[in-house]
Amino acid sequence: MADKEYLKLCNHILENGIEKEDRTGVGTKSIFGYQMKFNLSEGFPLLTTKKVNFNLVWSELLWFIKGDTNIKFLLENKNNIWNEWAFKKWIESDEYTGPDMTDFGHRTLVDEKFSKQYKEQMTIFKERILSDEEFSKKFGDLGNVYGKQWRDFNGIDQLKNVVEQIKTNPSSRRLIVSSWNPAEVDTMALPPCHSLFQFYVNDGKLSCQLYQRSGDVFLGVPFNIASYSLLTILIAKECGLEVGEFVHTLGDAHIYKNHFDQVKEQMSRTPYSLPELKVKDFESIFDLKIEDVEIVNYESHPFIKAPIAV
Repeated sequence: MADKEYLKLCNHILENGIEKEDRTGVGTKSIFGYQMKFNLSEGFPLLTTKKVNFNLVWSELLWFIKGDTNIKFLLENKNNIWNEWAFKKWIESDEYTGPDMTDFGHRTLVDEKFSKQYKEQMTIFKERILSDEEFSKKFGDLGNVYGKQWRDFNGIDQLKNVVEQIKTNPSSRRLIVSSWNPAEVDTMALPPCHSLFQFYVNDGKLSCQLYQRSGDVFLGVPFNIASYSLLTILIAKECGLEVGEFVHTLGDAHIYKNHFDQVKEQMSRTPYSLPELKVKDFESIFDLKIEDVEIVNYESHPFIKAPIAV
């Protein structure tokens, strides 16, 4: 079961991880090299020991599939998970004239007055992204992040090519999409954490392995599990295949120090049965719309809030 596999990772990090400083200044417990496997025929691996917002998972994945890199699409679909990186670009620009937002990720946790100011400025920022096309182009774009690399890696549409290869040469060992483009890493708001994935066809079933160089285990990894499982299911459907496994291989798997209590709370909970995925008929993943995919029979424990490290 998905929760059992994931919580096993959490426990392993808490018990065996080493304390490390990191670029955010928060600090982590970290391990290097870990693998989880999820049998996709047993149910969709959306964690049940805390609620995971499937709409955020799906809208972000569709954003990647479209090759989009601007948060406007996400905001139009009530998805705020990339806001902080775009917001940072704005508040560090000469065009920003509001109150000092330096180190907003940490200050919102300890300063109630500042937190209110931050929320006000973030609201202004989001409204301008949605209503001002010029502002959106300048500050909503995150650079050459995932969608750009999937659909235009130095002129190559990797995702389209790999779908064609699965259909025409399923035994290939080259069914790979890489988000890690050394020539463009410096142009990205955040270098790709989930950096490379490979498909594998056997006995009429499609499996996928993700290599993730860096994993925020509490906030990010549950989304990554669901997102790449969903991508595998959708591509399998287009290619006329059944689903196999999602294999999740992590490099630096870490829990931030200000997530320890939340992780322990989640580990104390008993998992529910996994939900099911409902997908409308489609010809190509590149034609999919938000309303074409939904989760059904999802029973979970409540959300557990935790700060994001930017």
